Amino acid sequence: MAAEIWTVKRILNWTKGFLERKGDEHPRLSAEWLLCNATNMTRVELYVNFDKPLTSGELDVMRDGVRRRAAGEPLQYVTGEMPFRHIVMRCERGVLIPRPETEVLVDAALEGLDARESEAPLVLEIGTGSGCIALSLASEHEGTRVIATDLSPEAVALATRNRDALNLAGCVDVVECDMASSVPDALMGRFDLLVSNPPYIPTDVLEQEVPAEVKDFEPPLALDGGEDGLDAFRRILELSPAALAPGGWLCVELFEYNVHDAADLVRAEPGWAQVEVREDLTHRPRVLVAVRA
Repeated sequence: MAAEIWTVKRILNWTKGFLERKGDEHPRLSAEWLLCNATNMTRVELYVNFDKPLTSGELDVMRDGVRRRAAGEPLQYVTGEMPFRHIVMRCERGVLIPRPETEVLVDAALEGLDARESEAPLVLEIGTGSGCIALSLASEHEGTRVIATDLSPEAVALATRNRDALNLAGCVDVVECDMASSVPDALMGRFDLLVSNPPYIPTDVLEQEVPAEVKDFEPPLALDGGEDGLDAFRRILELSPAALAPGGWLCVELFEYNVHDAADLVRAEPGWAQVEVREDLTHRPRVLVAVRA
């Protein structure tokens, strides 16, 4: 008996229907991502190869991906990658998935580097995760050196692999430590920019409102910001005067419910010349930008 033939079109349509019945909010997009991952084709190539049969190996990858996605696992973990600005990041369980709103944080950080007008700007990133912020800054702003720290060994390992894959080892150092505890003393007080996407979701919001796809799969260490979501931010704010050079920029992504409270905390501290809150791509307050006097 001849083996059943699964063409690109047939498996795309079947996967869409299956994931839709499983509650996937974007079943067609999920099906396309999974099929691109299984076949190494782009989404455009899928649509010009509808009649192409999948190999047995491709079918095995597709079956595994559909099973994992149907169980609620984020697509980025299933496929192992996520486009971010001008680069593609590897994604793995145990490390926060890069989000589109974080691209707005990178925009603010790049503005800060331009404002500093330094030929060799020095950046400190707290909580680098996958490395998407540090690697975007290094790749988009020539001459930038980034010290990127993270408390998680899994994040440090992944950020290092992403850095090496992008050939940025010469300008990004990934350091495993709490905040800036292992950053060389000689660099403290010299940073042009301190940037961070820390855990910022209030604990009760994380438990009650955040989708299961996020809270059940992504690391709590990168999500839970404590009672008001600002536990990590308070530590970053305390660190900032010792880390930043005069006129240095602080850029932090926060929660729409607490970013204005964070701005008030900055304004209550001496030594800050400018404090503002910026919106993300969906016009929600998201990024705090502050400049040292």
